[in-house]
Amino acid sequence: MEPQGEKPVEADGVSITPQLLKSHSGEFALESILLLKLRGLGLVELGCLGQCLGLEWLDLSGNALTQLGPLASLRQLAVLNVANNRLTGLEPLAACENLQSLNAAGNLLATPGQLQCLAGLRGLEYLRLRDPLARLSNPLCASPSYWAVVRELLPGLKVVDGERVTGRGSEFYQLCRDLDSSSRPSSSPEPGAAEAQPWVGPGYWELWPTRSSSIVEEACRQFQHTLQECRDLDQQAGDSLAQAQQTLGPAGSTSSFIF
Repeated sequence: MEPQGEKPVEADGVSITPQLLKSHSGEFALESILLLKLRGLGLVELGCLGQCLGLEWLDLSGNALTQLGPLASLRQLAVLNVANNRLTGLEPLAACENLQSLNAAGNLLATPGQLQCLAGLRGLEYLRLRDPLARLSNPLCASPSYWAVVRELLPGLKVVDGERVTGRGSEFYQLCRDLDSSSRPSSSPEPGAAEAQPWVGPGYWELWPTRSSSIVEEACRQFQHTLQECRDLDQQAGDSLAQAQQTLGPAGSTSSFIF
């Protein structure tokens, strides 16, 4: 009989146990686990995961997690994927001082204030809160000021939602966003808005007048001469065939020849 108040270990892995961790990592000591992939196991509790003190890379995506409490002890954690869960807060991650990359797309984060806990993570450079290809997002991403608020709250980020915001290449992404915004039709155009102007001036595509050239004139003359020679040869060939037909097939003859 199980002790009163102790949760049973589910066979399908809804609660993380030492046995589950060892089977997925191949390590006998939890402190020795550096990389762990626990995707899509139906997890609802992290259990003893906090004992993996050496963990650097962790994938918990596609589960049913509502809180990340045990992760607060993972000071070496650098890459974390908790996409497609049921998280309403990320507070325990404030203690993950080495965190560099976080994917939290597809959760229930509703306000920018729920990201405030990440502000002290100086090494955090990559953050994903929405993933259009996987159709994952968070309620806070629907705000028109979402992008600006995230950049202001976490100025150290280099990449947000897969787009580089600082560093080499960021100008390209900014240009794409500007072009996308300007190409959207406006229901009420602003008064005095400048009309679109052509890319090039009048006459840009007009051909320049051809100049006389002795070289071109001589080439044309030689071409005409060669063409006339071809016509003469064709006429001579036709005459020769007509003579051959008369010689080999007299009028009234029923014989036929195939050349």
